[in-house]
Amino acid sequence: MNDMSRGLEKTPGLFVQRDDVQAEKLDTVEGVKEQGHVEVRKLMVGDEILMLHVYRKKGLIDPVHKHMDHESTGYLIKGKLKLVIDGKEFIATPGTAWRHPVGVDHYSEALEDVEQLEIKSPPRKTWTTLED
Repeated sequence: MNDMSRGLEKTPGLFVQRDDVQAEKLDTVEGVKEQGHVEVRKLMVGDEILMLHVYRKKGLIDPVHKHMDHESTGYLIKGKLKLVIDGKEFIATPGTAWRHPVGVDHYSEALEDVEQLEIKSPPRKTWTTLED
């Protein structure tokens, strides 16, 4: 994915309902093939920030990858998620927040069905979908 294709169109308006945003079924993230079912909804795209609602089906493995052009944070809404960031392992439960610094290897495994929010700054499209 080249830098030009990583930009996202800004969300029109100031409000959005999650269920009004189409879910995208992911194939790859940062060029790495997802192992299982994961989907994202681009809830809000601003000039400097992107908010995603992410659903990961139990068993999904998001293989080791890193982001070279943005930082991201996550917040677990429901489920249980194994996170490994910069070699440090953590089991996230609802209410847990985490950060992926620029250039740091990380991966995750959905130990249960998971819903999370993810924020990226600046906003970048790091995925391809099964429909691409």
